[in-house]
Amino acid sequence: MVQSFERKQSVAIVGGGPGGYEAALSAAQLGADVTLVERAGVGGSAVITDVVPSKTLIATADAAVAIRNASSLGVQLFAKDDRGKPLAPEVAINLAAVNQRLLSLARQQSDDMRSSLLEAGVRIISGHGRLDGSGAVVVSTEAGGTDFDRVEAETLVVSVGASPRELPSAKPDGQRILTWTQLYTMKSVPSHLIVVGSGVTGAEFASAYMNLGAKVTLVSSRDQVLPGEDQDAAAVLERVFQRGGMTLLAKARAESVVNTGDGVLVTLADGRTIEGSHCLMAVGSIPNTAGIGLEQAGVQMTAGGNIRVNRVARTSVPNIYAAGDCTNFVPLASVASMQGRQAIFHALGDIVIPLETRRITANIFTAPEIATVGFSEQDVTEGRIAGVVRKLPLSANPRAKMQGITDGFVKLIARKGSGTMMGGVIVGPKASELIYPIAIAVERRLTVDQVARVFAVYPSLTSSITDAARAMHIVDRDDPGED
Repeated sequence: MVQSFERKQSVAIVGGGPGGYEAALSAAQLGADVTLVERAGVGGSAVITDVVPSKTLIATADAAVAIRNASSLGVQLFAKDDRGKPLAPEVAINLAAVNQRLLSLARQQSDDMRSSLLEAGVRIISGHGRLDGSGAVVVSTEAGGTDFDRVEAETLVVSVGASPRELPSAKPDGQRILTWTQLYTMKSVPSHLIVVGSGVTGAEFASAYMNLGAKVTLVSSRDQVLPGEDQDAAAVLERVFQRGGMTLLAKARAESVVNTGDGVLVTLADGRTIEGSHCLMAVGSIPNTAGIGLEQAGVQMTAGGNIRVNRVARTSVPNIYAAGDCTNFVPLASVASMQGRQAIFHALGDIVIPLETRRITANIFTAPEIATVGFSEQDVTEGRIAGVVRKLPLSANPRAKMQGITDGFVKLIARKGSGTMMGGVIVGPKASELIYPIAIAVERRLTVDQVARVFAVYPSLTSSITDAARAMHIVDRDDPGED
């Protein structure tokens, strides 16, 4: 009896970030011969210099806030002097220790991911990868360096991520003028951090360093922080920032940033200047797609250098896929992971459901957090959907009262007539966890009545979701309570 074996399909992946990691793991699980090329370490910048370390820093800042606010709950911290008199202690942040811990956690996470791939049978090559046509990847010691390996494969996946955008007039030096990848070399909390850019990255770090005890000035070229996000959410965050002592400069564009030796001097377009100890440049990112053979392979790109992909992460070349921040899709680690899996499922003939941007859940890790999913209130007001909006403040929630939470809200968006859940916004502590039931409702097209019938623990913050859903029981009328 002759036993036949099905030939393994070959997959080569350039970039080991969330998209590349998930693509490699999925391909190995489906029985493919998989090679991953990564220059920095498995997990890529998301794990080593971006998401993992930044969110670890934010966790430390959250802990500092919890300690400072403990007195409002009746918890008093004090020490005694040599005469036995109580002293009010200050919260001290050992930033060197914090940075050492977060970089260690990032490296540990990278090592764990590498081990998972090796156990799954993935071949990992350390080096710089570039495409050699549409059927192979060439590996070199460095960008433009000596080639030392060539991997032929039937399916190629590009997941090379993005790097911080640099301005010629504000060149990061790693000492006083910093990108978000360079913050973790600081030995102490900056006395005055100027953050240029009020998008997600700028807002998150401004929030974190304010709560770590730094004086913070946030320079925004727009009229509010987080342009493009829910306006009510941005307004809550601005109030919290100003209450915490942050200086917000709206409609202010940074013209240049100079290292003065013992600080920085930021010059705005209108001639004003700001002096600080350090400056964080958070003015967007650039995809790492230059010089890796994409154009030569026939892959279509945007004017900004992002790889054009469809909803299953496929490029204009049938056997080449792309995932993550290097693409023209939503730049989130969770999206990159999903794109990586979908690319492999599609390439290897498994079941795949095309990505729908309206079902993507996102979170901004400020304090309070801002989580969103689905359609927005702006979609309703501008007539893109016929919807009803209901917003309930967290301050009315009993569990929030117990925990001393005063800032934040739950906002639901439902289709007028059917009551189908179309979107939601949560602003508050752990909004990233609280948004999940709303995401399920949006994904599964549940109605507000179905959500309202789900039992929520009493007391709990999630009961605000069912309360808001109950308030929308009749969604085919003009609601005077609509926010």
